[in-house]
Amino acid sequence: MSSGRATAILCVTSYEKGQEFLRACKALGCTVFLLTDEKLRKGNWPREAIDEMFFMPEALPLEDLLHAVSYAARSRHIDRIVALDEFDLENVAAIREHLRLPGMGLSTVHYFRDKLAMRMRAKEAGILVPEFMHVLNHENLREFMNRVPGPWLLKPRAQASGIGMKKISASDELWPWLEQLGDYQSQYLLEQFIPGRVFHVDGVVSEKKVLFAEAHAYGMPPLDVSHHGGVFTTRTMPRDSADSRALKEIHQKLVDALGLVRGVTHTEFLKSNTDDSLYFLEIAARIGGAYISNVVQAATGINLWREWAQLEVGAGKQPYQLPAAQKDFAGVIISLARQQEPDTSAYTDPEIVYRISKYHHAGFVLKSSSANRIEDLLATYEKRFVSDFMATQPVPDKPTS
Repeated sequence: MSSGRATAILCVTSYEKGQEFLRACKALGCTVFLLTDEKLRKGNWPREAIDEMFFMPEALPLEDLLHAVSYAARSRHIDRIVALDEFDLENVAAIREHLRLPGMGLSTVHYFRDKLAMRMRAKEAGILVPEFMHVLNHENLREFMNRVPGPWLLKPRAQASGIGMKKISASDELWPWLEQLGDYQSQYLLEQFIPGRVFHVDGVVSEKKVLFAEAHAYGMPPLDVSHHGGVFTTRTMPRDSADSRALKEIHQKLVDALGLVRGVTHTEFLKSNTDDSLYFLEIAARIGGAYISNVVQAATGINLWREWAQLEVGAGKQPYQLPAAQKDFAGVIISLARQQEPDTSAYTDPEIVYRISKYHHAGFVLKSSSANRIEDLLATYEKRFVSDFMATQPVPDKPTS
């Protein structure tokens, strides 16, 4: 970048998200470009923070995307390129490598997108993972199902939020699914299903060091909510609890093993109902969805989108200082709603700091100085949401924006 010119950052997303990241980049003095899907042209973008917007057809092939960005670069300086959503990470990494820009390349991105790659690397680092097998050699799959007690989960290697997952209760159930997958079988893995409670750690990493990490506990496991319906909840864990400390230690080992230099992470773990062991499930180099960033900010004052923007703009060449974190507790409750615009006015507790306004959804972000108070409110609200709002719909086979 030439001296005296503002850093130009191109943000790429196939989904309507990352608005706070865009605002933060502009506040840092950047020239901000946004590349998104044509169908999101009228989305709720902070246009005052965006210098120029570009639109692409949905599911544009990588080669065409490369050509489009390279063409834009003929008349515009581009110093950084960032994927605001997980499903754009690989394409953006390929563009970075082609344009020789700073940031994660394809090799590192695969550890944060490919469930098989991240499991293999975690296992090599001595981190406990559920038993798994690449869906490749059928003889190996038969041996795996004979050796590892069912049920099992058939998981796509590069999806999120339970999309495309199938629970397999008996070995005979697997083969019809693989027949349907055809040549796409190798894009899946088969994993032992371990009943237990699911947790997540959301963190900030700078120059390979975890500078911030908050441990959270889901209510109903997200896979159950997405596949069977229910009310989604998560909350800040007591920071001095044994589980919270253990989760953060494993999270640091993962960051070390997977090679993340800087950015944000959303990492999921499972605690077995059988022996209380903590298992690594998956990690993403992005901010967690379902208003998790709002929970983190309510509890700590740390805005993950803004911190991510600082890290990306600095790219290791400018000193980064994490703000001091508060020590409150927060949680979120969300449900798909029968009503188009649910009326939540009957919920009046002062701990409600944010009311979710989304078509056919009801939800709140809660904040308190007491972890027990958040726990009690979520338990009470969950029962009320079931009768007041809750609706269900089948989980999609593919992501939708």
